[in-house]
Formats: sequence, structure tokens, C-alpha cells
Amino acid sequence: MNQRAGMIDRLSSTQIVYLVALLTLVVGALLVSTIGRNFFSQGNISSILTGTSVLGFIAIGQTLVILAGSLDLSVPYVTSLASLIAAGVMANNPANVLPGVMLTLAAAAVIGLANGLIVARLNVHGFIATLGMGLIISGYLATNFKGSFGQAPLSFRLIGATGLGPVPISTIIMLACAALAMLLLHRTRLGHHLYAVGGDISVARTSGIRIDLPVITAHVICSLMAGMAGLLLASRLGVGSPTVGSQGGYDLLSIAAVVLGGTLLAGGKGTITGTLGGVLIFAMLDNIMSVMQINPFLKDVVRGVVIVVAVAVYARRRIVNRPERFSSKVSPQSPAAQAAQAAQAEGP
Repeated sequence: MNQRAGMIDRLSSTQIVYLVALLTLVVGALLVSTIGRNFFSQGNISSILTGTSVLGFIAIGQTLVILAGSLDLSVPYVTSLASLIAAGVMANNPANVLPGVMLTLAAAAVIGLANGLIVARLNVHGFIATLGMGLIISGYLATNFKGSFGQAPLSFRLIGATGLGPVPISTIIMLACAALAMLLLHRTRLGHHLYAVGGDISVARTSGIRIDLPVITAHVICSLMAGMAGLLLASRLGVGSPTVGSQGGYDLLSIAAVVLGGTLLAGGKGTITGTLGGVLIFAMLDNIMSVMQINPFLKDVVRGVVIVVAVAVYARRRIVNRPERFSSKVSPQSPAAQAAQAAQAEGP
């Protein structure tokens, strides 16, 4: 037992989340086979990957915000607003697809910029700032839209309905965005600054890092990703909906996927790869329960259990590993200090 516990302690958070994903895959395949269905059929695989797309977009942006030590609760309302802007501007006219996409992303970026400025310049906690922004957008949507609005042309709807084999185009686009986010985090000075600010803001400030720029950038990208999710939903539904984001619960679900992927809510530690693993686990769980026609309310129960167990495992590993850090003669630098040192070494 001690050897097994030691092996778990040596695994990274990303490795653990993908082991859980593999276990979910095996158990899901066995459960689905008991009712005579094939879990690995092309249609079912496509359904699972489709389920990862919308949540994946939002979770990617949420990861950046959480790494910076902030939070974004406005994402479901930005998603709803994005679907309305896109469908309204396109108005079933193929010539309006590009203007609709550009205007939608511009509106999302403005919202993200406002969130970032409030958090970074006014020193308002991200929880409160984005909650307030979400309520503002929610009030606007409830006042001005009573149902579906606009219409997406066929050429735009094909993005949400077609794929390469079992892989939807929307999933490919989401993975491309994830790859760009990874490059930002690991190959740019801004990414190093983001880790440093989220890990220890005082260390980052002492190292000469501009504190506001990483936070503002993270919020802008997060809102852009929520806008991408809104575009995808408009493509699937063919219309804009003022409630499509809030009904999906993408604010809390995206945070849950990020935490399940091993990112610390306090910021400064985490990966996009781990977040994608968390998104995949939730997509497979939803698919398994849908195929087996399990009570939909049990989905939240299962999600909650998975999140609590994952966080408990991560917390135990940190507690177990903590004495080793302090017992060594020379304590290794914290992730925040390492990120700050790397950012400082790159120069202004």
C-alpha cells in the first residue's frame, strides 16, 4: 500500500487527471456495453468530442485567469451575448459571417478588457468584479431578449455540424486555441509573468514585473474564448439565445474542469493540458449518463464527487511532499520565484 501511495505521490497532477480519464473510459465502455451499446462507435466518439468543445473553449480562458490569481464568473453571459450578436449580425446572410464573427469577438474582448481593468487597476477581486459584470450582462439580456434572436446561415452552421471522421471541426478549432494558449504560457515572457503574478504577487512586483498587464491579458483572452464558445453554440443552434450560456452552467463547470486538471485556485500553478483532461472527463461522464438514461440531476452529484476526490488527492500530495521541501538544507525555489526569475532573466 505504501509503495502504491508513493507512486501516486510521484505522479504530476496532469498524469493523474489522464489516468482518471482512462479509468472513466474503461468503466464507461463496460457500463454502456451492458445495455447493448458500443461506447467506441463513431457517433458516440463524435458526441463526446462535441461535448468537449464549448466547455473546452471556456475552460482554456478560465485556466489563464486562475493562473493569474483571478477568476471569471461572467463567461456564461458573455457566451450568451456572443451567440446573440453573431446570429443577429449574420441574419441568415452568408456575406455577413465574417463581420458577425469579428464584431462578436470584439464585443467579448471589450468585456474582458473591462474585467481586467477593474481587477488590476481598481484592485477589486476577480470574483466580485466578474460577478458584477455578469449581472450587468444578464440584466441587459433579460430586458432586451425574450427568446431566440437572429439566424445563422447554412455556411456557418456547417462548422458545428461537420467534422473530419469522428472529430468535429469545432474540436479541432478548440485544440488549436489550446495549443496557442500553451505557447503563450511556456514560450513567451507574458506567460512567465502570468505564472509569477499568480504564484506570488509580491515576488513578481519585487522582480520588476508589471502586475496589471498579465491580469488584463488573461481576462481579455478568457472573454474571447467565451465569445468563441458563443459562436460555436450559434452555429449549432442556428440562432442566438439569451440563456444558452447560463443554462449550461459554464462558469462553475469551467472552474471545476480547471481545478480537476490540477490548477491551483490560488494561482501560479497549472497547465492547459491538465484542464483539457478535466474537460474530457466531464464530457465522458455526461455521455455515459445520457446513453444509460440516468436521471439528469445525478450528473451534478457525480461531478461534485469527482471534483472533491480530485482536490482531496491533490491536497494530500502537497501535504505529503511539504516536509521534504523544508527538511532539505537548501530549499528549492517556489514556482512563483522560478517564474519571476525566468521572466527577469529575459530582460525588459
